[in-house]
Amino acid sequence: MKNAEQTNELPNKKVAMSNAEKQKRYRERQKDRGLQEMRGYMSPEAKNCYQLISEQTNWSDSVILSNAVRLTYAAYKNGQIGLLNSWLKNNKL
Repeated sequence: MKNAEQTNELPNKKVAMSNAEKQKRYRERQKDRGLQEMRGYMSPEAKNCYQLISEQTNWSDSVILSNAVRLTYAAYKNGQIGLLNSWLKNNKL
């Protein structure tokens, strides 16, 4: 009689992750790759510059931001940060 009885076990299924869990997992993988997330708001002038750079280069947001930080650092290390800031101010950028 026991052979005739069957158990009603369901196959093991993966539990779906919530969107927040997926985002957390993605951020952790990026961090493990040595990448860092930066957040902020752009001024209208910076947004205009961003759009021009994006159209002309087809760079992603990450590439534009990384290059902007690297270029700013290069200007700083070469004693040109004041010149860069005054140029931006004089050109209303």
